[in-house]
Amino acid sequence: MANLTPTQTAPGLHISKPSPDTPATGSALCHCGASATASGDAQVQRLVQGWQESHGSAHHKGGK
Repeated sequence: MANLTPTQTAPGLHISKPSPDTPATGSALCHCGASATASGDAQVQRLVQGWQESHGSAHHKGGK
């Protein structure tokens, strides 16, 4: 399997939850340079929400 961790040349959001009984982990790296990591289901949910609101394709909406 390929390494899907975001990098400067391939920014993005990567979430992993191997089984229902393990906590989720996530990492994000935006082309603007912002980065974050999270561990635990609730923290990963907040990471995804923040990414959707402020990074990734959000930079191309409404003049951001």
